[in-house]
Amino acid sequence: MSNQSADHRHQHFAQLLNAWAAAIVANDPEAIGRFADPEWILVGEGGIFPREQFLEAVASGQLTHDSMSFDVHEVRMYGDVAVVVVRGRNSGAFDGSAFEQDEWTSDVFVRQGDAWRCVLTHLTPAAA
Repeated sequence: MSNQSADHRHQHFAQLLNAWAAAIVANDPEAIGRFADPEWILVGEGGIFPREQFLEAVASGQLTHDSMSFDVHEVRMYGDVAVVVVRGRNSGAFDGSAFEQDEWTSDVFVRQGDAWRCVLTHLTPAAA
């Protein structure tokens, strides 16, 4: 993919992220997990959340999503590593409390065979 056009890379990761978002909105931990490397971590305001902690929260119903959308702004390729910068919006509930998020997201993907798996997601709240 590194020798393909920037437009093609952008489109590829936009499709990948949209498919991942669909799995998250379906609140399907197995489907969500297919996009994330076993070592994946999510970094946000509350600190670091390992993949298993995130998937367990979804499986238990502690965390649910009812919407998620992404607008890919940048895709940078470094061999078998891609850094994708996204503006994301999502809503759902955590511990029964509704939330709406508008965030900048930096995702680091690693090519594993023919697939790309996310190894790190960093969330930054978007300015109002």
